[in-house]
Amino acid sequence: MQGNRFREVFRRYEHNPLLTVDDWPYPANSIFHAGATLLPSGETLLLVRVEDRRGLSHLTVARSADGITNWQMDAQPTLLPAPEHYPEEIWGIEDPRIRWVDELARYAITYTAYSTSGPLVSLALTKDFRTFERKGVIMPPEDKDAALLPRRINGRWVLLHRPVPVFAGAKANIWLSYSPDLKHWGDHGVVLEARSGAWWDANKIGLSPQPIETPEGWLIIYHGVRNTPGGCLYRLGLALLDLEQPCRVIRRGDEWVFGPQQPYERVGDIGDVVFPCGVTHNPESGEIRMYYGAADTCLALATGNVNDLLDWLKNASGYP
Repeated sequence: MQGNRFREVFRRYEHNPLLTVDDWPYPANSIFHAGATLLPSGETLLLVRVEDRRGLSHLTVARSADGITNWQMDAQPTLLPAPEHYPEEIWGIEDPRIRWVDELARYAITYTAYSTSGPLVSLALTKDFRTFERKGVIMPPEDKDAALLPRRINGRWVLLHRPVPVFAGAKANIWLSYSPDLKHWGDHGVVLEARSGAWWDANKIGLSPQPIETPEGWLIIYHGVRNTPGGCLYRLGLALLDLEQPCRVIRRGDEWVFGPQQPYERVGDIGDVVFPCGVTHNPESGEIRMYYGAADTCLALATGNVNDLLDWLKNASGYP
């Protein structure tokens, strides 16, 4: 076959899985989906979803000088559910996306809080990943897979998220919403729609890591969920949104670019899942490090380059 759309744009770290529950400093069932950011010190910080042996999740920080080896984890959970003050967190908190926001001089963390009415989107702010200011619910259930853009667009904050419709047969699409104050949200609209039929991203899609700002647009890595006789199959695709009008899709690839292949991705608590919540991006080299949950059981790493991903999108068939 001809064409660079068939080449691999992400390369797995040869010593995957990167982190497992055996590396953890306290008892847990599994560790997986992690938000990621680069600290001013140059360290990589991961905010890791940890599922305890009850089945409820919390978040714990892991740090590494090189982003690959010698991870130092907090000895105890960093951010626990607080249902006594935030009842929507009664069944745990999950799947964080981290975003440094210059205007706030803080990191904004969007995460899934699991309420008795289903999952929803909550927001917390922090300067140091030791103390956190919870802002509470910003999107009601059922909603998840949310991340902020790092700056206002035309005076308003922008959130990408994935509400799930309540009636049978409806698609789960990626939506975009605006806010003047990070609390009141409106002008909701679909920005990326799940396809239909036999496509790899039919019927249910969602944002994976936080969008990456490039000169050509907001680079989106998203997951598609295909229902098969053997169960759900999670794979990743790419899209590009306009920098100043993020509701406008510039490009979307037809094909998936990363999917479960290795044993640690195929077998686990939930098999056939690759699910990244965080990336780090080196603007000078263009390198992307994608930290992803594998089979909801461990954390793995794949690397790529922004220019390669943008080039793949330019040459891929598909939208528009």
